[in-house]
Amino acid sequence: MPTRAEKKKQQDARRWAERQYIKHRRHNMVYAEPGVHDFVIVLDNLKPSFNIGKIFRSGDAFGAKAIHLIGTEYFDVKSAKGSFKWLPAHFHPTFEKCYEQLIAEGYTFFVLEPDAPHSLHRMEIPAKSAFVFGHEEHGISFDKNAYKGVASIKVPQVGKVESLNVSIAASIVMYEYARQHGE
Repeated sequence: MPTRAEKKKQQDARRWAERQYIKHRRHNMVYAEPGVHDFVIVLDNLKPSFNIGKIFRSGDAFGAKAIHLIGTEYFDVKSAKGSFKWLPAHFHPTFEKCYEQLIAEGYTFFVLEPDAPHSLHRMEIPAKSAFVFGHEEHGISFDKNAYKGVASIKVPQVGKVESLNVSIAASIVMYEYARQHGE
């Protein structure tokens, strides 16, 4: 059980992270521009820890058009290394709202799941792809069968581990997209 001093230190760290997030979100609204590719990343209720920032960093590096965040009030921006300023962020209260917007824009949806029938590297990725990454422990927040055209894909693995870290999986997907669609 944490001591009173440890709890205070955790609270202070969270307040600092929230202030940094607010500052960087304002910068995002001013400076962010879509990347050179048409793919988007959809982060479905991820924890506000380092993974979201790392995904922004990779999204910037691989030319993502934008990152859509579902159910995210704030996240720790340190691991983004400034990329949150440059890559457009769109916030949605539910997956349904995000889905409606991106389907209207012509996107094809892919949910990353370790037991999916199709492997990422064995498919031709559509130019307008939306890659959905679920919560680190609970997965996606919605029933994918309730949404038309949401396909499951996987990053193939040979080890005993059941899944990859979400930021690593997202980086692999973005790399494969960029490889298929030119740098």
